[in-house]
Amino acid sequence: MKFTKMQGLGNDYVYVNCLKEIVENPSEVAVKVSDRHFGIGSDGLILIRPSQVADFEMEMYNADGSRGEMCGNGIRCVAKYVYDYGLTDKTNISVETLGGIKYLELAVEDGKVKQVKVDMGKPILKPELIPIVSDRDAVIDEPIFVDGMEYRITGVSMGNPHAIVFMNDVKNLEIEKIGPLFEKHERFPKRMNTEFVKVLDRNTVEMRVWERGSGETLACGTGACATAVACVLNGVTDEEVTVKLLGGDLHIRWDREQDTVFMTGPAEVVFDGVWE
Repeated sequence: MKFTKMQGLGNDYVYVNCLKEIVENPSEVAVKVSDRHFGIGSDGLILIRPSQVADFEMEMYNADGSRGEMCGNGIRCVAKYVYDYGLTDKTNISVETLGGIKYLELAVEDGKVKQVKVDMGKPILKPELIPIVSDRDAVIDEPIFVDGMEYRITGVSMGNPHAIVFMNDVKNLEIEKIGPLFEKHERFPKRMNTEFVKVLDRNTVEMRVWERGSGETLACGTGACATAVACVLNGVTDEEVTVKLLGGDLHIRWDREQDTVFMTGPAEVVFDGVWE
């Protein structure tokens, strides 16, 4: 199996061109290739497939083999792959995901994609659609008890579920301890991606993320988008926000008029290889 390892702000996946390759049992393959000691090492596996409704389809698997609906950093890398490796010559493409069809604008320099702007679509706030167990119309600054402590969450889906928790300090957070407890909390029927966020100013926040099925990652594009939406809903930032992640910065804008979230960030190739 020929593959390309790519990363967006350190959120790394193994990419396979399934217009040419056949991947049987992708869940099993995802677990094997993701292993950082005995495999290639990644946050998961992403298959690039043909689509009947878009230019391409992105099929994403987490490091534990579970299927993911969407990945913001991953989809930027899909855009870079299909352009840089000659699958398309278009600089505006559509990609089918389990979280819906996403529309991407590619910034090309010297024949290679450097930045990708993604129309991430409309944020979903209804608890039953995220899903989060709640009797409210939207989960905004709602209390939740985890390991005997009260936290306050804001729930947003960007095609996959996110719970945003605002904190005064994220650098010293014991995320390996608290992350799994949020992920598997009884109020999250499909498990949860959790963003721990410190607001720096009206246009800047700092974020760490615990991704369901993968643990802490260096970046999460959908999580950054969900965080920006949560910031606006809680009145702590403006509609355009720089989200500072462990792997770098993402620029997010929630266009309230269109009710659409735009994400802009880099995508990079790490290396090509063959898995036997």
